Amino acid sequence: MQLLDQPLGKLATEINGATRIFHQHKLDFCCGGQQTLADALAKQQLDAAPILQALEQLQQQPPAKDWRKESAKTLVEHILQRYHQRHREQLPELIRLALRVEQVHGHAEECPLGLAEHLQNMQQELDSHMRKEEQILFPMLQQGIYPSGPIHVMQEEHLQHGEELDKLDYLTNGITLPEGACNTWTALYRGLQELKEDLMEHILLENEVLFVQPLQTSETCCGSCQ
Repeated sequence: MQLLDQPLGKLATEINGATRIFHQHKLDFCCGGQQTLADALAKQQLDAAPILQALEQLQQQPPAKDWRKESAKTLVEHILQRYHQRHREQLPELIRLALRVEQVHGHAEECPLGLAEHLQNMQQELDSHMRKEEQILFPMLQQGIYPSGPIHVMQEEHLQHGEELDKLDYLTNGITLPEGACNTWTALYRGLQELKEDLMEHILLENEVLFVQPLQTSETCCGSCQ
């Protein structure tokens, strides 16, 4: 299958470094991971040639770890350590920095007013989401139980996280620093970019690998037979 005809989520999980290319061109590979590369490029009115060239070059490199070959138990442990723990470290500091920037630079036209409040809302919603995964869904997945209801709820909440990232982009002009930004503002936007990339990759790994794993077996268990 040609690269243009493949879904963004599939490309992001199969080509090491593809997420970096997608981030550069603002192509949504997590919540928008079902759209093909061709459709995504058309939507953004982007030239396909340089992006295809970059992806083809990445395909020549050694592959990254293929999480599709790992057990649900191993993948869950990775997600907990790499993403859940990291998000809980990121957001409190980003909220502190955002409050400081709004307090000091609130008079500036480029100041992201409302960002601290938005990050606080994100923190509450994301923490609630992760707790549900940790306490309900992940233990079931690690036992080989794949309940369609809880999985669907988590996927719907992932869409909400995507909307929250869209609002974050809106408040910060695409996380673009104004000329002459202070060190605090610079640190804030650097951290926001890291949070955005981490959260998108986190959602991708769950939507495209962890939650679809039962489809790769001969039978899919809803949990009622356990």
